[in-house]
Amino acid sequence: MKPPATLLRVTAAKVILLATFAAARAQAQAAPITSYTTEQALAGETVYRAACAACHGEDLRGAGVPPLAGPDFIAQWGRPDRNADDLFFLLRTTMPPGGAGTLTSDQNIAVLAYLLQRNGFVAGSAPLTTNPARLRTIVFLKPENATPRPPAPEFVAGPDGTAPSGSGPNQAELDTAGSNMRDWLYATHDYSGQRYARQTQINRTTVRQLRVACAYQMGTTESFQTNPIVYRGVMYLTTLHLTVAIDAATCRPLWKHVWRTLDRDVWLAHRGVAIQDGRVVRATSDGYLLALDAAKGTLLWARHVASADKGETFTVAPMIYQDLILVGPAGSENAAKGWVGAFTLEDGSPVWRFSLVPAPGEPGSESWQTLPGMPNGGGGVWTPMTLDVARGLLHLAATNPSPDFPQRFRTGDNLYTNTMVALDVRTGALAWYAHPAQTDAHDWDLAQAGPLFRARAGGASRDLMAVVGKEGILRVYDRTTHAMLHQTPVTTIDNADAPVTTAGTHACPGIFGGVEWNGPAYNPGTNLLYTPAVDWCGTFTATDSVRYIPGKSFLGGQYKRDSTSQGWLTAVDASTGGVRWRYRSAKPMVAAVTTTAGGLVFTGELTGDFLALDATSGKELFRLNTGGPIGGGVVSYAVNGKQSVAVMSGRPSGFWINEHPGSATAFVLALP
Repeated sequence: MKPPATLLRVTAAKVILLATFAAARAQAQAAPITSYTTEQALAGETVYRAACAACHGEDLRGAGVPPLAGPDFIAQWGRPDRNADDLFFLLRTTMPPGGAGTLTSDQNIAVLAYLLQRNGFVAGSAPLTTNPARLRTIVFLKPENATPRPPAPEFVAGPDGTAPSGSGPNQAELDTAGSNMRDWLYATHDYSGQRYARQTQINRTTVRQLRVACAYQMGTTESFQTNPIVYRGVMYLTTLHLTVAIDAATCRPLWKHVWRTLDRDVWLAHRGVAIQDGRVVRATSDGYLLALDAAKGTLLWARHVASADKGETFTVAPMIYQDLILVGPAGSENAAKGWVGAFTLEDGSPVWRFSLVPAPGEPGSESWQTLPGMPNGGGGVWTPMTLDVARGLLHLAATNPSPDFPQRFRTGDNLYTNTMVALDVRTGALAWYAHPAQTDAHDWDLAQAGPLFRARAGGASRDLMAVVGKEGILRVYDRTTHAMLHQTPVTTIDNADAPVTTAGTHACPGIFGGVEWNGPAYNPGTNLLYTPAVDWCGTFTATDSVRYIPGKSFLGGQYKRDSTSQGWLTAVDASTGGVRWRYRSAKPMVAAVTTTAGGLVFTGELTGDFLALDATSGKELFRLNTGGPIGGGVVSYAVNGKQSVAVMSGRPSGFWINEHPGSATAFVLALP
């Protein structure tokens, strides 16, 4: 899943919060003004520990979420267009994620007082109030001795030059990765995104003998959503700032690279790398695209290509084709205007860019009718793309429009948000698009553009593709005629067409429902699509107005999730859309799904269980608890002719956790 709709960064050590009236805003410094009481901050601490600490930590520095204490605060809030009323607005309208509105106004203002206290603001005799005019007079200024963050450099060259020391995989290997019996060469196995592995040693008969062969602990409790790459016995893994290469058979580490942020992190999630010609390529939360030496892990180059100030951030694994790196930023809820771009593999120089929210005058811009002075945005990219090599077409799923929820503030089709977009991979020119849900008042991102496959449908063999998102409907399109052939719900859908009102509208799926960052797998032997889904409803509430805070969540409503949820893995006939079988999980299903020529489907659950199911019947054949929730990749590969399965276990994010968050660990399973 993309990260929760609101990410706040509030500062801490060595940062002084100064409050002053608006007339003093231009002064270089002002004396601290007390505006809350010790009792109020103590009450705020109690609320924080009950409602916030599970994600943000007891010390306000929770792993995998923006800290509520730290130097990033000044970069975000120490500017003339932000004040304490803006901060309070975000607290009360978006926190806790999925539970906005569950805290009272007094509780929210107490939490704000607690944050002020934890950041060095001195208590006084008068309580902090919710009066907007008063809160707007409180601004945050840098202390006189503060060291400003230097501007993020556009380009950073590696210490030993930009050329890698090794080679491979080459383009021919990537083109034929779908038939590769050994490696896993893209986030979703190959350009088609089928997540289909051709190994057969682990099959319906032998799967019961699976054992843990080894495990590698990443050494962090950060979010762990990575989809590993495996090439010639080496596995490449990531967290937010960490890239690691390990022996794929023994889990022994080979090298480790830590990215030191040069701009500020925006969303704290990361989902993998791409590999080609001796280079491992990834993107970062602070907007950099970088290449590492695949043999040594040293930096070859890094280029700043996205803007944190605009709310842009990278979470997706890039794709590499020929000499191009293909990637786009997330950030739809931040009103960032989405795009996808191509950059050179040699040094990251830009080649082309396609705007997923067209500028005035560009094709598609007429589909946005916004109110005067109302900014628009959306169309972020946070899931793997697919590539039709024969046609030279890149397919991607663009996410929700912004402002999120209130469709009345941005009438029209809002192209190309919530759209499957097909582009010429060499030029970025638009080839065609599919826009199945033309209005969105629920944050129902279109999340997956794939897999691509060939199957019989309507009496003929056709080139097809699956498209699915958080609205919970799996659709199959003909890639030649562009017609939709069939659609199948893969989660509970209820009240989906009802307008979202200021009184509140209960609907399914909720904003955390449907299909998230891991999509369907396709097995050509069974002709089935296996789709994981979240079944979690909630209440959407519209507001009469919206507030735009540059780079922050741009919402026109609130959402409160239901107290119960579950998950589904649905096997759908790819030719007809008929449901063959369903597996129910006690918790939402967000882990990757992999299917094999051995007649199996591998996946994981937030309970921590790794599963192997019969690909034809859905019968459970194997289960292993890993000790932490599973929301990352599950891959199958072979080393020295022996098949293994790797599963990524540990805290998918600050939201997708239960009472046992685990830690980031790669488990490798094999036969005795």
